[in-house]
Amino acid sequence: MNHPYLPVLLFFGVALAVPVASLTLARVWMRFFTPIKRGAEKNALYECGVNPLAERQTRFHSQYYLFGLLFLLFDVETVFLLPFAVAFLKLSVGAFLVAMLFLLLLAEGLVWAWSKGLLNWRGPANPNLTICGD
Repeated sequence: MNHPYLPVLLFFGVALAVPVASLTLARVWMRFFTPIKRGAEKNALYECGVNPLAERQTRFHSQYYLFGLLFLLFDVETVFLLPFAVAFLKLSVGAFLVAMLFLLLLAEGLVWAWSKGLLNWRGPANPNLTICGD
């Protein structure tokens, strides 16, 4: 009676049972151990003990998000450059050229961001940024 698809069926059964059991356990835990929140004071938003000044969140200029993405890009590149820096004296010529190509591409990205005005904080409100026509 050993069917060849029995392990697959067992796998899918366990894959379905684990999340359902964990969600059920979380619901039971919430029902019995979470205190009841009644009143405006308990249901209010908590922001470090300070009452919120407005009902909605404030909007940020999109340039902040672009600057953040550029920061992440150039921050992550250090993870890729660290192995080259550690083994710099033992690199072959090909590995050195690959590292220089990587640095050249990063420099090109930095020049592009600079030319579009993404790094200029006191410049125009709308940077000269066209995504499609680059």
